[in-house]
Amino acid sequence: MQPSLNSDVTPVLSSDRIILRGWQDSDLNPYTALVSDPVLMHFIGGGAMSCEDARKEFNSMREQWVDRQIGIFAIADKMSDELIGFTGLFESPLIDEPELSWSLSAKNHGKGYASEAAILARDWAFREHIIGPLMSLVHPDNISSKRVAKRLGATVESHSTWMGQPRLVYRHITPD
Repeated sequence: MQPSLNSDVTPVLSSDRIILRGWQDSDLNPYTALVSDPVLMHFIGGGAMSCEDARKEFNSMREQWVDRQIGIFAIADKMSDELIGFTGLFESPLIDEPELSWSLSAKNHGKGYASEAAILARDWAFREHIIGPLMSLVHPDNISSKRVAKRLGATVESHSTWMGQPRLVYRHITPD
């Protein structure tokens, strides 16, 4: 495993199948492929990113760990260390609290990785930072993310908008 620029501040969390870790240089290309896919990004933020925007976001996610000691983890396959997605706490001046977010590459959908990763991130946020119960913003038509939120025990608290699109505000239970 190649060390990341933020490895000294990004915790490493794991389950039987995945590792949540800091971002590595080798993650940039798979991350760019994920966030530039218009189908995958249809329900997220402003849609598919350009390569330049992906690079800026990638660097910003690395810096967030250094600046705030919370942020978005890279989700890696435990056996291969291949980047399969990301999860963690998204912060924006446009929202009042951190959002528990998740996204996976297309080939990793439907395998339970998003739920597994989001549970690790949620529980870590509460245990280490006493942040919780967290919320997630999910587009009403994003069936996959609605399923993940429900698997995590989250319930719809309200309706909102994000970047001009409707969102369901899911509230996550605080882990025991």
